[in-house]
Amino acid sequence: MRTGRPPSRKGAQASPPAPQPPGLLRRLGALFYDGVLLLGIFFFATLALLPLRGGAAFQPSSPAYQAYLLGVAFLFFGGFWTRGGQTLGMRAWKIRLRSADGGAVSWRQAGLRFIAALFSFGLFGLGFLAALADPQKRCWHDRASGTRMVRQ
Repeated sequence: MRTGRPPSRKGAQASPPAPQPPGLLRRLGALFYDGVLLLGIFFFATLALLPLRGGAAFQPSSPAYQAYLLGVAFLFFGGFWTRGGQTLGMRAWKIRLRSADGGAVSWRQAGLRFIAALFSFGLFGLGFLAALADPQKRCWHDRASGTRMVRQ
């Protein structure tokens, strides 16, 4: 008996489209949002240390203080990247960080990405501008860490 419906094809389901990489402006927008948030975190991280110094101010050029803030920044980014793949800025701009194989980002990858991103930014942003020439829109730190950004 025919029901008037076409026969179903098991296993012939279409796979979801591959996630697209975000453009450079979307990446920079997320970075700006995270930068504003990170300034607030730096304020409270500094405030937490003041009692240990008897309330004395920090010299911004102090290598120990700079290393401390760098560690705070790494914990901020690394924590978000390894737990869900998104910072708050990335959520706002609807992008996510994944390992190149599509899985979650490891702490090792987060560390490589953070260090490479510092160089990318420190060299007048050239590492970020590399996304304009890369067919997959990867920056230097994406390549160095084996990660990729995807749009949601």
